Amino acid sequence: MAYKVLVVEDDVTLQETLAYNLARQEYDVVKTGNGRTALTLARKEKPDLIILDVMLPGLDGFEVCRILRQEMSMPVLMLTARAEEIDKIVGLEVGADDYLTKPFSMRELMARAKALLRRVELTREETTAAQTDQPPKPQTAVLTFGNLAIDDGRREVRLNDKPIRMKPKEFDLLQFLARHQGIALSRDLILERVWGWSYDGNSRTVDVHVRWLREKIEPEPSKATRIVTVRGVGYRFDG
Repeated sequence: MAYKVLVVEDDVTLQETLAYNLARQEYDVVKTGNGRTALTLARKEKPDLIILDVMLPGLDGFEVCRILRQEMSMPVLMLTARAEEIDKIVGLEVGADDYLTKPFSMRELMARAKALLRRVELTREETTAAQTDQPPKPQTAVLTFGNLAIDDGRREVRLNDKPIRMKPKEFDLLQFLARHQGIALSRDLILERVWGWSYDGNSRTVDVHVRWLREKIEPEPSKATRIVTVRGVGYRFDG
């Protein structure tokens, strides 16, 4: 079953270039350059991935993403021409899963798209297993650090025995850091292992996700004691 990708980009040349390259990877491509039309197509076509530009006529990409997040859970890769928009794009208030700043290489975009679609494939496999009554996979260990518990099998985080709402990528990041407790991890390694793509010199997506994690699990986010910044390297999870 081919993946379906919705491309939302008002620059006709870029839209056609994206559609052409995605089709070469045998993706089923739907495209539009209008924000309101994007919502209609998303509801009708139920794509596996949405590539969404920020600056759009009708509704901008931020608003489109906010509305979609209330209704659907497919990954969203946003495109922006302004670096100052990045925090909003990867922040919880918008709900995007990843971003690319223009100009970008088509190879980089394809790598990001494939990484996001791997999550879709995992969900499909889990659904198929449930429908065919296959025995569940053995429960994996629960990582416990004082009042913080990370349940790998349930993909659940609890603080003071209360569940903490996490986006999929936030959980992946926290899980990766926790599994390497006490080790300083570089941003490029985190990008490769958690996001699935190589370091390209822009590590802000890691920094933003760490900031949001700190808001959820640190007693004082501005004085982090669990996810510690290692100057000149990256981050270390101290539990």
